[in-house]
Amino acid sequence: MTSYSTRLVRVNPQNVAALLADTPSVRDTILRAAAAGCKLPGSDPRALAHSWLFTGPPGAGRSTAALALAAALMCTDQPGQGCGACESCRGILQQRQHTDLVFISPQELSIGVAGVREMIHQAASLPTVAPYRVVIFDNADRLTDEAANALLKTVEEPSSSTVLVLCAPTDAPEDFSQTLRSRCRHLYIPAPSVERIVEILQAEGHSPQDARLAAVTSLRHVGRARRLVSDPMAQRRRAAAINLAESVFHGSGGYAAATGLLAAITKEAKEAYQEADAKEIAAVELAYGAGAKGKGAAKAQREAKSAVKRVEELQKKRATRRLRDLLDLALVDLAGIYRDALMVKVGANVEMTHPDFAGLAQELAAKVSEEGLVAAQDAIRTCRNHIANNVGPALAFDGLVGRLRQACGAR
Repeated sequence: MTSYSTRLVRVNPQNVAALLADTPSVRDTILRAAAAGCKLPGSDPRALAHSWLFTGPPGAGRSTAALALAAALMCTDQPGQGCGACESCRGILQQRQHTDLVFISPQELSIGVAGVREMIHQAASLPTVAPYRVVIFDNADRLTDEAANALLKTVEEPSSSTVLVLCAPTDAPEDFSQTLRSRCRHLYIPAPSVERIVEILQAEGHSPQDARLAAVTSLRHVGRARRLVSDPMAQRRRAAAINLAESVFHGSGGYAAATGLLAAITKEAKEAYQEADAKEIAAVELAYGAGAKGKGAAKAQREAKSAVKRVEELQKKRATRRLRDLLDLALVDLAGIYRDALMVKVGANVEMTHPDFAGLAQELAAKVSEEGLVAAQDAIRTCRNHIANNVGPALAFDGLVGRLRQACGAR
């Protein structure tokens, strides 16, 4: 496997137009809306909607586009354009921080009514220093029907000084709540080009070779490309997932490899947020005065215990989502090597998903029929569906190995 170098990331300020240069239609829509919001001469006042729905494939940059809209609306040096260099733009685009920016990114499997209360409250608040309060709600596809209905009034009748942006990772807007979609202006955010991701990663200090490999193997997912180019754990997970395609030819070795991959992913999902979870619990205990003595201490202890329990339940839901997301990424990587093998098999002149594993793709193409390679991808799709429908990961992965062995004619 090609090794990625780890370098210190540097962030170069970009104005909004440059940030969205790879998607001209998105750039123009956002800049027209911001120009209208800031009442620039010649702007169309109808261009600014106060409720938006940004959709697009995973990793397309929906939240980046939403932040670009916020920066353009709140820019102090070039209002309506977003200079990228003023304190307001840098805070929004680089740290997601501004007095009048609310960025909500739920991590649970689903978002109920309780999860949208913060957005409803924030959307009703007036801006303090900027002309608008911008509320961005990421992962909005996880809203339950009840939560979507609870948001309906806020989305339908937002304050004139509030801009709401719901972001959902989907190619099909009909997958999103119909009641909310019908009351929002829809903007589709396409996946960035490989060249754009390479440009972004190079600007952050990575070599052209590392940047291109990460851009291609991440399937043009900006966030994942960033992790692949700098995180050795993510690199090892990817390699282990891809090599499972070779392990299935070795009898019980395929099941052992799947078990090892599952154990590594489970460990990663748990350890990556262990410190942050502990700090969150400690902050709650401190806020409720846990450990205090004297008058009222007993009541404080009970309240602290109850608050900690609620946070622990929330953390458990987040952990389940993280595990599923990592499992899904591994399965996408595995599907990629079978796709590459099929392209080799049929002689297609296309770019490989995993160019650094070209040798394995050629071996699979030599061993497995076209029908078998297609069946292998179907097996992976079945495993992804099983995990999404609460089948235990160990059972789902064992079933996957069995189906892959059958598809590949392994003995």
